Amino acid sequence: MGAIYITAEQAVQNIKSGQKVFVQGSAATPSILLKALFKRNTELRNVELISITTLGSDIFKIADFGQSFFMNSLFVSQNVREIINSESGDYVPVFLSEIPQLFNKGILPLDVALIHVSPPDKHGFCSLGTSVDITRSAVKNAKYIIAQVNNQMPRSHGDGIIHIREINAMVHVNEPLPEVNYSNRLDEASRIIGKYCAELIEDGSTLQMGIGGIPDAVFSCLGGHKDLGIHTEMFSDGLVPLVEKGVITNKFKKKHRGKIVTSFAVGTRKLYDFVDDNPQVVFLEIDYVNDTKVIRANPKAVSINSAIEIDLTGQVCADSIGTYQYSGVGGQIDFMRGAALSDGGKPIIALSSTTSKGESKIVPFLKEGAGVVTTRAHMHYVVTEYGVAYLFGKNMRQRAMALVNIAHPVHREWLEKEVIKRFGK
Repeated sequence: MGAIYITAEQAVQNIKSGQKVFVQGSAATPSILLKALFKRNTELRNVELISITTLGSDIFKIADFGQSFFMNSLFVSQNVREIINSESGDYVPVFLSEIPQLFNKGILPLDVALIHVSPPDKHGFCSLGTSVDITRSAVKNAKYIIAQVNNQMPRSHGDGIIHIREINAMVHVNEPLPEVNYSNRLDEASRIIGKYCAELIEDGSTLQMGIGGIPDAVFSCLGGHKDLGIHTEMFSDGLVPLVEKGVITNKFKKKHRGKIVTSFAVGTRKLYDFVDDNPQVVFLEIDYVNDTKVIRANPKAVSINSAIEIDLTGQVCADSIGTYQYSGVGGQIDFMRGAALSDGGKPIIALSSTTSKGESKIVPFLKEGAGVVTTRAHMHYVVTEYGVAYLFGKNMRQRAMALVNIAHPVHREWLEKEVIKRFGK
């Protein structure tokens, strides 16, 4: 079935002032379409862009925004932080699992969706590739669909199939996807944290990993495990060697046995080649993948996520530095709760004990204005490079002392004094 292609400049002419425009994210960020759109900044006004994480450091320039564009972000990535924390943007606090409701119920209506797909097959079907997540629901609800059709976009299995009849304008490109190598970011602390987390993971567990270097560090320590499963909102390169070694078999999952379940993937070309036309990997919609009743159905569900800081009672800030919006709520609480309810499940927050400046991430109080993503009542395991603290069932003073014991030694005396000041000797 032949497809009719137009230029990116022609395609974005259909976007009008005052419209709400969804932008597919992560490795599927439609960079060619966005660059063409931003060239219209002198003629457009109040175009609202809606997205989760996007990639591409050279795409979003605050100078392009002004009165022309407004970034309404559902999760803040590095390339839009300056915009989100200015008058040209803002952040919507929302669980990743509930974002499709915003589109489905018209709470956040969409006029246009900018998506990034694989070329159509002989039947006219494209794939949303590496990023199905909230994009499938955006496509269902947007009035006008513009697709960047890329020869180098992997064809993924699952919910991301879209027929060219659903697409209003198609732009052909042949561009490599943006790559992120999280293993390059590993330091000694991350490797030790990975080892501690791996020791908590039993054979036959079903894993969810958050984003960043620590998940790849954990994967690197799992070579001796058996029959692990994957049910996660995203994954990166660290998973691939374990599949190749036969460590990840998905043998004991109750949901999608034998399959790696995800909603998006970010990594290097090796990862994108791995997921391309791989029936072992299924990319499903985020409201299903992150549904706590789906997560808890798998035995020994282990959720490993990170944090910016954690207070002595176990409150986790993972989305802001004080009032500065750094990332978002994302799917952390979806999986922390799902793992806690799973038979033999383990919800884990893993973080280095200090910031790059040497400040303690375990603190008496969260910074003023900081957001609580995971509450103290949701907390079970906390892991730093100094050990594991188990908080579930502990009272406030007990959990405070457990956290002091895994803080950086330089900060323990100060933290102990804060415990005494708050809870007594």
